Order: sequence, then C-alpha cells, then structure tokens
Amino acid sequence: MRLRRIFRLCQAAAVTGAVLSTTVSVIGQAQRPAKASAAPEKKWTPPRAVNGQPDLQGVWSFATITPLERPAELAGKAVLTPEEAAAWEKQVIARENKDSRSDNKTADVSAAYNDFWWDRGTKVVGTRRTSLIVDPPDGRIPPLTAEAQQRAATRAAIRGRLAQGPEDRPAAERCIIGFNAGPPMIPSAYNNNVQIFQTADHVAIFNEMIHEARIVPLETTAHIGRGIGLWRGDSRGHWEGDTLVVDTTNFNDDARVSYDTPASATLHVVEKFTRVDANTLLYEFTVEDPATWTKPWSGQLPMVKTTDHIYEYACHEGNYAMEHMLSGARSAEKAAERATGKK
Repeated sequence: MRLRRIFRLCQAAAVTGAVLSTTVSVIGQAQRPAKASAAPEKKWTPPRAVNGQPDLQGVWSFATITPLERPAELAGKAVLTPEEAAAWEKQVIARENKDSRSDNKTADVSAAYNDFWWDRGTKVVGTRRTSLIVDPPDGRIPPLTAEAQQRAATRAAIRGRLAQGPEDRPAAERCIIGFNAGPPMIPSAYNNNVQIFQTADHVAIFNEMIHEARIVPLETTAHIGRGIGLWRGDSRGHWEGDTLVVDTTNFNDDARVSYDTPASATLHVVEKFTRVDANTLLYEFTVEDPATWTKPWSGQLPMVKTTDHIYEYACHEGNYAMEHMLSGARSAEKAAERATGKK
C-alpha cells in the first residue's frame, strides 16, 4: 500500500539542494491527477483506438472522499454547492486523519497505520454529489431481505468467535480479493487506481488493489454455466455507442460489493464506462441481488486520468496476522480447557 510514496521519497533522497527542490516539484506536477470536468460544455468526441472503438486506455484514479451512501447529516441534499463541498472536504480530512491518535491505548493500537499510508483522496467527486449512489434518490443502499439479514447474523457470529480456520475470516483479509477491485469498483482507503487495456475483442480491467485483473471478452455475451461460481464473477462486455458495458454474473457464495457489504451468489452487476472528456472516465454501475436487497441500486463515479503508475500490492508479503490469529485462538482454547479441567 502507498508504495508510490516510498518510491517518491527514495527518488527525493538521491538529490540535494536546488536540484532536490526542482525534482520534487516536477514529480509532484507530473503525478498529480488532472482536474476532472463536472460536465462537458459541448459534445466531445473521444479518441479512437486502432480498431475504431473509443479509447479508454490509461490509468484512472477513483480516489474520493465522497461516500458510497449519503451521510445522515446530508439527508435530502443530493448535491453540494462549491462552498459546501470545500467545507465538507476540510471536515472529512480532519476527521479521518490517522495521525490524530487517541488517548485510549487499545484504540491507538487498532489504528496501526498512520496517515502516511492512506490514500483515500482529498476531494469530493467532480459532480459534488453527496453519495456515489444515485438511485434510490435518497443515496442509500436499499433494505436487506429477510434472507440477507439471517446471512448477516450468521456471518457476524462466525466473525465474533475464535477463528477455527482461515475460512472464518473475510476473503479480502486473506488477500484473495481486493477491497475495491469490483465489480463494482468502490473507492476504499488506498490503491484506488485502475488501468484499462483494449484489443479488438477483449478489455482488461487491472486494479492496483491486490493486482486484480479482469479479462473481459467482447466477442460473446453468453456467460459460463450457472453452476460455476467465481470470486469476481464472470464478466462479458459489449459496446453501446461510445459506452463500454460490462455484465457480470456467476459469483460464488462469498460475493461482496465492498469489504463491508456482502452479497450472495445471485449478485448481478452491470458497469458502464464512458469517456466524457480528455481527463474523465464516467463509471456507472447497477447492482441487483434479489437474495440480498429489496430492489436494485445504482451508483456513479467520475474517474480521473492520472500519470501515476500501477504498483504491485503484495498483500501477503510479511503478513503474519493469519498465522498469529489462528495460533492465538488455539492457545485461548487450551487455556479455557485447563481452566475447566478438560484435556
């Protein structure tokens, strides 16, 4: 996480004096995402790939402090004014600053990463909407079905007990899937970058988080058999005018929309990618899962073109948490057995 910051520090450390000052300035300018337009003033024609398709290629940042759901304090307000947006950004940055340590030692330990390692962004989306969700109009995820509530209770009970095995922990915690890799792609604490590659019959969606890569075929819309469930589902794409539409089904039983938003194997996600100007890729998504939510819901996120590179996120490198968690659980069980006289 935040490998690019370490890279920049190493670059800067090799240079001194006026050269250092100049180099840092240039690097900062070169890697700063271009400013996104809220809406083009006139019809804009996207650049074309060699095969004539709209060219969506490049690295796009979807870091933003605009939340997925509209906060309670902004209920009934879909869009902020420029002044309100500036005030909200300042408020969120101060509230989320991980360098503001707590007097509670337990809380301080749980906040293991200081603010250097986080990259949630500092700005709201260019549209100044108060939530990424645009439908329902209240900007909130629809209520859970009774089945989903029962699933959530079961999962909470499993998470609350001593882990019997790694399967008791979330897939993202086990570095199997990325926190924000999608579908749909929803911003998280860091690694909010995606790179798109195109050929005539495939599109590759490569996320920085746990280096997730979806290879989306364009030559067929037929999904794999219903009995096959995948961690990230089965994606199929096609063009509707200048918009790339990606339809994903065939998730497994551990499907989730984000780290803390689990779904079910019946999850169905439709994503739309439209380049609306030179520096903005409009990303839209609709989530449908009749076993989880009472109705579908949709979101919108303008991604910003950046000159940043995609860095490897070696999630398991030096990760001793799972081993220690499981060994700790076994030790706790043995201690409980000794206390009750059991062998």
